[in-house]
Amino acid sequence: MTGTLTPDTPPAHSYTDAAAAVDQLIALYTQATTFLTEHFQKAMDDEVPDTRIRAFYPEIRFTTSSYAQVDSRLSFGHVSSPGTFRATITRPDLFRHYLTQQIDLLIENHGQPVTIGVSETPMPVHFAVGNDASVNVPQEGAADFTLRDIFDVPDLSTTNDDIVNGTYQATDNVRPLAPFTAQRVDYSLARLAHYTATDPDHFQSHVLFTNYQFYVTEFEEFARAMLRDPDSGYTSFVSTGNAEITDGDAPLPVSVKTPQMPTYHLKRKNGLGITLVNIGVGPSNAKTATDHIAVLRPHAWLMVGHCAGLRNTQQLGDFVLAHAYLREDHVLDDDLPVWVPIPALAEIQIALEDAVEQVTQLEGYELKRIMRTGTVATIDNRNWELRDQSGPVQRLSQSRAVALDMESATIAANGYRFRVPYGTLLCVSDKPLHGELKLPGMASDFYKTQVARHLMIGIRAMEQLRDMPLERLHSRKLRSFDETAFL
Repeated sequence: MTGTLTPDTPPAHSYTDAAAAVDQLIALYTQATTFLTEHFQKAMDDEVPDTRIRAFYPEIRFTTSSYAQVDSRLSFGHVSSPGTFRATITRPDLFRHYLTQQIDLLIENHGQPVTIGVSETPMPVHFAVGNDASVNVPQEGAADFTLRDIFDVPDLSTTNDDIVNGTYQATDNVRPLAPFTAQRVDYSLARLAHYTATDPDHFQSHVLFTNYQFYVTEFEEFARAMLRDPDSGYTSFVSTGNAEITDGDAPLPVSVKTPQMPTYHLKRKNGLGITLVNIGVGPSNAKTATDHIAVLRPHAWLMVGHCAGLRNTQQLGDFVLAHAYLREDHVLDDDLPVWVPIPALAEIQIALEDAVEQVTQLEGYELKRIMRTGTVATIDNRNWELRDQSGPVQRLSQSRAVALDMESATIAANGYRFRVPYGTLLCVSDKPLHGELKLPGMASDFYKTQVARHLMIGIRAMEQLRDMPLERLHSRKLRSFDETAFL
């Protein structure tokens, strides 16, 4: 092996125009992925090179020597102190709108250009060829050469959440500009395609999570109605396997294999539509889904699932609007200690309560008949009822919990950790402390009516949030002392 072969890249260049800066990011990224893909294909065709093949992610670099005098209400779009900041970038084509917006704010707030060039972070060949469906990277040992001897491969030592977790330590006095590195984003984009059976390109900025298959059917019916309405603003509906329709009456193929987290997208211009993810049951699934969707920088995510009602005054089908969370799910304890409070976000709470009023036609004191606001407890043991109940029940009572589930606190906590606005509206499906277990045939007509309304409430809340200015939705409540400039 002699030396390293890299693409002939242009020198770094400064930009005061965000759109031009993003165009250059796309050009550099395309050059790198094309270079790696072509050399990988040659190597697989028995033309194994005698040099190492390497290309690098593009990067954004920004330097300022003064404190910016920005609108103190803004939670993003500026750096907190003088210094040099950088972010490695992947898939700038996918993130064009986001990158243009964030770079434009940075330039406007500081009056300084951004510099676009090639980083020192090698691009793993797996991610470089991932956009070409005709190319597959073989498992270790399947090729006639050792892959990592020729190409860079994913490196878990540099794929982490140190920035969002607040544990990042700069080694060269250069601080992060964005919450995720390119390798971390690429890792999640690949995972999303695997778990949801839809490409990341289809994901929208408003994400609904559910743990009940019925909502998928309801969502498709709503999507078809919107596509029949030329004034709805929605442009297409995407099902698993990337099946996409633009006509509300068009058929959708039946998926041969159901993915772990079936996902559906009602698309709108600039990604302002709605994505529904059926995460199934459990905090592990909830963490997995949100860990990866977070890199897409959604504007909000909401949990609209089922729960156990803990109060005798609740009925099956009643709604629970979470204003606090009791975290007994444990999957995020190492990333976000349990002593960290997970606050309710006023913007989300108002949108959800308004949506409940719109859909149910109830308001004020009458709304209290079908909706409780209170603490939602999330547990990691689905069959907690079979154990000694004295301990759990005492903690639930002391916490003032009104509902119990297995996903909501996980989704809220990861929203807090990733700076994604979050909220929870649950529907009571059983009352285990009062003898109403989740068994077939127990659902009342009221319950069935409320379940049908539940998804529509989540959709209406998202549509209200869609019309809210970003600077208001992405409030300062989700930002720490020393934040990245990018959302």
